Amino acid sequence: MKVILFGGSGMVGQGVLRECLIDPGVESVLSVGRSPLGVQHPKLREVLHKDFTDYTAIEPQLSGYDACFFCLGVSSIGMDAERYRHLTYDITMAAAKTLVRQSPGMVFTYVTGRGTDSTEQGSLMWARVKGKTENDLLKLPFKAAYMFRPAGIQPLHGVRSKTAWINAVYAVTAPILAITARVAPDYMTTSEKLGRAMISVVRSGYPKPILESADINRF
Repeated sequence: MKVILFGGSGMVGQGVLRECLIDPGVESVLSVGRSPLGVQHPKLREVLHKDFTDYTAIEPQLSGYDACFFCLGVSSIGMDAERYRHLTYDITMAAAKTLVRQSPGMVFTYVTGRGTDSTEQGSLMWARVKGKTENDLLKLPFKAAYMFRPAGIQPLHGVRSKTAWINAVYAVTAPILAITARVAPDYMTTSEKLGRAMISVVRSGYPKPILESADINRF
């Protein structure tokens, strides 16, 4: 399996990258990002790219891949609707439309979140935008596309958020998160399980295109 990873420096992306690098069935990982990950591994190659709405300069390097793990995402807290839509919908669709031209046989996986609004009609701005992003991704002619909607994520194996206060919260609540991940799979998963599930849907598919936390943990 040859994989393209977006968002490898984020908490979700770090977990997915780790699982790809230790999985013997993953041949190579191409990370597309604005800055170096600071990770060295024989499987890993990085392409630095600044404009996430235009991939013309690197498009030929994106062909021949089996999977894309799209882990880029931002919080909607304090952000106006237009900016959030650009960072969530426009950037995701620009990458997906480029990849479907270059690697139409790939499986595209997108990390959204619990509460995403597939109707695009609800009261929460972020949920509507995420819902439209999911819906439009599922219309593209990839081999398959899967939307991952984790609720809480417990970071494992040194995975860290880029936000200091979030790391502090995780450090304090780590024992509670571990228990919740075991006893309430509808509301909590781990960075490890999320990464493993994303790899698994590429290998063997899944009966439905949207995976909630319970699906991720079960798979």
